[in-house]
Amino acid sequence: MRRFRLVRGRLAGLMLAALLIVVPGLLVAAGARSVCDPGPCPAHPIGPYGQAVEDRFTFAHQALTGDGGITVRLTSMTGIITYPPPGHDRIVTGLVPWAKAGLMIKESVRQGSPYAAVMLTGSHGTRMQYNFTEDMGGRTGTSPRWLRLTRSGERITGYESPDGEQWTTIGTATLPGLPATVRIGLFAASPGDMTVDRSKPGGAVQVRFTQASATFDHVSLQGGWSTDEVGGEGVQTDWERSHRANGLVESGDTLTVTGTGDIAPRFDAPRIETTLIGTFAALIVIVVMGVRTREPLKLAAQAFVTGTIAACVEPVGTAILRGNGTQVLPVSLLTEARVIIGTGVLLAASAVLAAGVGALLRRKFMAATVVFALLILPFLLAFAGILPDAVTAWLFRITPAAGFAIQQSIPEYAHVIGYYVPTQGFYPLPPLAGLAVLAAYAAAAFSSARSRSRSGR
Repeated sequence: MRRFRLVRGRLAGLMLAALLIVVPGLLVAAGARSVCDPGPCPAHPIGPYGQAVEDRFTFAHQALTGDGGITVRLTSMTGIITYPPPGHDRIVTGLVPWAKAGLMIKESVRQGSPYAAVMLTGSHGTRMQYNFTEDMGGRTGTSPRWLRLTRSGERITGYESPDGEQWTTIGTATLPGLPATVRIGLFAASPGDMTVDRSKPGGAVQVRFTQASATFDHVSLQGGWSTDEVGGEGVQTDWERSHRANGLVESGDTLTVTGTGDIAPRFDAPRIETTLIGTFAALIVIVVMGVRTREPLKLAAQAFVTGTIAACVEPVGTAILRGNGTQVLPVSLLTEARVIIGTGVLLAASAVLAAGVGALLRRKFMAATVVFALLILPFLLAFAGILPDAVTAWLFRITPAAGFAIQQSIPEYAHVIGYYVPTQGFYPLPPLAGLAVLAAYAAAAFSSARSRSRSGR
């Protein structure tokens, strides 16, 4: 009879854990609405590798058929930043760190189409970037700087020079399927200036308009420029209307390109793990069951199956979100599978950790409190903003809370400014490394408990 009650109690607990993942996920998905005027909301551009991308910049270009290239001297790069801290009361001159201007070869002016570019940036020297996610560094420094970009079939190579005589290769990109005729020319872009209000729970992110202007001379291609504000058609701020509009200005042999926006992966939109918000509540049930169990491995297996099945709410919830007009960031099927299965592993490892701590402390309430502190307290501290972000990041490296990284679907990119903290869904360790930290804690607790049991203490 007691055995029956134990089995029935465990089954009820597992069902509750599953419901705590499924129900919040469906409620979040069903309650979200995106309204655009005029509607419907436009879809995010998709890059060559399947990611949602930001693809807005000013492009002065010509047609290039077959092999060829372009060489210029970038003589100056200036810009403005609207209402930055501390005063938030004026527009100042300056460049944000990832403002960029230089040379580009792009399949077409369609947003998301393949490209390769060599550029000078606001604070990161010369770079070569391509297809939104790839970034290669050149020399540090500012203008003036000579730049060159060449095409040979599908291979694009970027160069830099201090004097136009001695050239250094920054990098080479391969763009599969690049058509015979592409667009080649000059570009400028400037991403928004980001500040974080840490007085708000989780940190409130504000992004302000910026603009960059680059002046070029010694341009190896002559005349016949077409100018497009890629991704910015019909969008104009008061600054652009009253002071300086984006575009191309020609003055003799000098060309000045002014632009705003960014050419980079996008992450400022809902992600698939949004529908798994109930994982925290499910863990509470699993931990309570874990500190009470005498069959930790059996519970772990059951928690894995329960978590994995319940996490299948993600594709359902994502479909509902998209049906409601919310643009969820796309990911590969492999990433989606990793998030779903990883949720099951997260619950399983937490069950083993709880069982091990429960066996060591032999006081269920104390054991549950310890495990909750290890798994949940780092999140509470992060949302409260009590600790500096750098300290919080270390907590998510060295505590079992690192395991939540398995649910992160969009990676951090070094060449994109973002608030990369756990409260925004970004973790300091890669997904599998974070899960390995949790697994190591679980294994250590389980082994210590078994050793103690064998010694009879």
